[in-house]
Amino acid sequence: MTEHDQHSSFIKTPQQLVVVILLSFLVPIIGIVLLVQLVVSKPGADPNALTSESVAARIQPVGRVEFGAPAAAPGARNGESIVKTTCTTCHQAGVANAPKIGDANAWGPVIRRGLKEMLANAIKGKGAMPPRGGDASLTDDELARAIVYMANQSGGKLKEPAAPKQAAKPAAAQQQQAQAPAAKPAAAPASEAKPAPAAAAQAKAAAADGKAVYDKVCFACHAQGLAGSPKPGDKEAWAPRIKQGTPALVESVVKGKGAMPPKAGSPALTDAEIRAAVDFMVSQSK
Repeated sequence: MTEHDQHSSFIKTPQQLVVVILLSFLVPIIGIVLLVQLVVSKPGADPNALTSESVAARIQPVGRVEFGAPAAAPGARNGESIVKTTCTTCHQAGVANAPKIGDANAWGPVIRRGLKEMLANAIKGKGAMPPRGGDASLTDDELARAIVYMANQSGGKLKEPAAPKQAAKPAAAQQQQAQAPAAKPAAAPASEAKPAPAAAAQAKAAAADGKAVYDKVCFACHAQGLAGSPKPGDKEAWAPRIKQGTPALVESVVKGKGAMPPKAGSPALTDAEIRAAVDFMVSQSK
């Protein structure tokens, strides 16, 4: 009995025998089919991979060099560009009772006073508006163009002062100016010999840049504490803000917060200029 059990088969019933026979046929057939598909199949290509847009995207260079037009020199800037970089800080949101651009009702009485009076107020400053809108580089003609642009956007029909005619410099003179910095190579070692004063000068220049941005953009609101903006020097108002850290303060300026529009209403400001202005105000309030 024991010898018979050792050599017994695992197939006990007719049903098990049928299953084993079927599997003995199906398993090899399935294996052969899969093997044939693996051999004869070819990888399919994306039908959109050969379009001109896809090819251009794949072969485009890693970097680009773009040449933009140089910034207009003082005296030659038009009204629209001046408004975007200087005036929108207050006139876009109506900060400190500044007439909003496009508000004909607010601009009506102002326009009736005439361009001469409006220009005089802009030059000297009025209310929360600092002299020349906080940008000392603006000429009288540029201020007049900015005023005319805002007034005409708000129902006025003023004539913009003509831009001054600038004589073109001869090409030879431009080449001489371009080559002039290379004429003094001997001065370089002197600057390398004194790194400490150079570093101090750079720090002083950075602080000056921050103050320049503050005077041009931030002064209108922060000097008067308008719309909850903390005044420089007010340690109590600045203390909780300083605890947030400079990156958080810079981010608030970039994105805008409360009544302050993004980038304080001056889209042309760079992040570095915003940080410099924040650092200046913080240094005045510790």
